[in-house]
Amino acid sequence: MGAGAAKNGDPGRRPPSCRGVTPPGDNEAVPPADASPTPPADPLPPDGVRLPSPLVAVEDAELARYGVRLLLKRDDLIHPELVGNKYRKLRLNLEAAAAAGHRTLLTFGGAYSNHLRAVAAAGRLCGFRTVGVVRGHELAGRPLNASLARAAADGMRLDFVDRGAYRRKAEPEVLAALLERHGPAYVLPEGGSNALAARGCVDLGREIGGAADVVAVACGTGGTLAGLAAGLPEDAEAIGFAVLRGGAFLAGDVARLQEEAFGGPRGRWRIEDRFHHGGYARTTPELDAFADACAARHGLPVDRVYVAKMLFGVTALAREGAFAPGTRVAAVITG
Repeated sequence: MGAGAAKNGDPGRRPPSCRGVTPPGDNEAVPPADASPTPPADPLPPDGVRLPSPLVAVEDAELARYGVRLLLKRDDLIHPELVGNKYRKLRLNLEAAAAAGHRTLLTFGGAYSNHLRAVAAAGRLCGFRTVGVVRGHELAGRPLNASLARAAADGMRLDFVDRGAYRRKAEPEVLAALLERHGPAYVLPEGGSNALAARGCVDLGREIGGAADVVAVACGTGGTLAGLAAGLPEDAEAIGFAVLRGGAFLAGDVARLQEEAFGGPRGRWRIEDRFHHGGYARTTPELDAFADACAARHGLPVDRVYVAKMLFGVTALAREGAFAPGTRVAAVITG
């Protein structure tokens, strides 16, 4: 059973109109499992959403030394709780879940997953029950970190599983066992990257349009890059900066997502996997110092898991002469 194709016919009522994301449906009762689900109502203007997100030119003395002009695509300002690529990746999935009559979202992530936190917030805002399958059974008896505590506070049921089972989470028997335990659900993959997520990120590229020659984005599972590249003009390039160790696998994932979402390759894009600083949710003193300096220079918080690694990589490429003088680089601030 693929992501987003879990069992239909969740019991109960359709989720209410979502506060802050495109509403997944109305309040009519879900039809029986053997009936065709009623499509959601026409979306209402979402509360608190800022789209297109701001694209701001900033002065960066280090990049200016190499003739590079920096713009910040402030996707962190889209919504106070569903920031950045999370809003874009979840929007169409929430609509699909509601259209299929689902009342529960089930998804996967590590202990520091921003995706788990975003799905939990979306569930609270939109009336979905949420389940987060967390990598690491040993974490079950420990105090929750800030990310998992936020997800739990938003109503997410956390299911800690051993790492072996987690690696096999996409296998039919493992997924069937999870659905048996938690009930019918709309299944979102780890990181939220599927075909609908990629399609939801196309507007990110369109919003940047011809304002940049290169667009940089941090990559965990590749969904944002797949959609971003599809929305950019032909003469622009997207660079995905892997935040996980061994990010070379991302190229295959992005290509697969583009095939599923668009029927084939779209746009110019590539992966940089040299700037993960030890792996996901890991940092180094060098990265910490860089992030602090960026935050002071540009007046915005720079998270270490994603954004700092991407900006560090952009700066390193500029030093290496990867960008011709006059190149306009738009860095996506995902929050």
